[in-house]
Amino acid sequence: MKSRGRLDPQYEIKEKSPLILLSWLILLGLFLGGCATAQPVPQEMSPPSPPGLKETARAFPEFVAVVAQEGDTFSSLSAQYLKDPSWESFLADYNETESLSPGQPVIIPLQPDQKGGLSLQGYQTVPVLSYHNLSPAESNKMTVSQRMFEQQMRLLKEKGYRVISLDQFFDFLDFKAPLPPKSVVITFDDGWRSMYEIAFPILKKYGYPATLFIYTDMIIDSPKTLSWGLLQQMADNGIDVQCHTKSHRNLTLREKKESFKGYFENLGKELSACKEMIATKLNREVKYLAYPFGDTNPLVIELAKKLKYRGAFTSKRGSNPFFIHNYRVNRSMVYGDFTLVQFERNLGTFQVEALR
Repeated sequence: MKSRGRLDPQYEIKEKSPLILLSWLILLGLFLGGCATAQPVPQEMSPPSPPGLKETARAFPEFVAVVAQEGDTFSSLSAQYLKDPSWESFLADYNETESLSPGQPVIIPLQPDQKGGLSLQGYQTVPVLSYHNLSPAESNKMTVSQRMFEQQMRLLKEKGYRVISLDQFFDFLDFKAPLPPKSVVITFDDGWRSMYEIAFPILKKYGYPATLFIYTDMIIDSPKTLSWGLLQQMADNGIDVQCHTKSHRNLTLREKKESFKGYFENLGKELSACKEMIATKLNREVKYLAYPFGDTNPLVIELAKKLKYRGAFTSKRGSNPFFIHNYRVNRSMVYGDFTLVQFERNLGTFQVEALR
């Protein structure tokens, strides 16, 4: 992909995009007396002005015009004006440059509208991670050790990933709201007690939301499984409890001697009984479904829609663009033998697809 390069005042006017021309005209206005419709930047947002300059930033109803100062970066500007440093790549793309230098004009939209995560370079994708069981020490394919889970959560924090809720994710898919760059969803399946004993404290430590898909027949309060009381504690503290069906049967296969009519009726029970039980026990709305074994078919999807599920998840590995099917969302299983390098390979958050 061709580099956009740094904005240079020496460039001829004909080489500048309309956005950059607007930037320069606004910044020129800052120094020549400003614009009648502009407002001074609030004190908490206003950067210190260097000697000889009366003003380095001015707020308009929908954006702020800024003259970059020594030490400014897109990360620091997005933290200052958008209260979130993760919007740095959005600001760089919006201003058609990859770096800042003192005196450079920057336009900062106060309500970034990047629905679908589309840009001239490609489009945003959102990985949905899936865990099954955790262990204090031992690990196997379906069980991640406590030490490794802690390292994975720390990696997300240190590398600037933003862990989001399922509601935020589906608002993105439905073009209702943009997401911060490097957004990630964390989910767990089944209802193992390790979710409460190991995952829950670590998630609270990092302030991460997560979703637990339970199949309700498993909630029996045994030494290895969760109880409704433990689920209530987690639901009251940032864990979203959603449906993994009633019994965890494969929804795409008819059982031996099961008629089609019986199969159809039993599918409805699998999807509705789980939904109703969670709503009754936890007083929570159930909107999302994880298919057992990741398998689905058109009949299952139509039943999920009829029962007012907003979306559903497979176990197909891969990140999700805005155009993914809402009832065939990808989820990437995190195996217990993953190294951190292998874990990070499942965190794709952008697909390069130049539109220029």
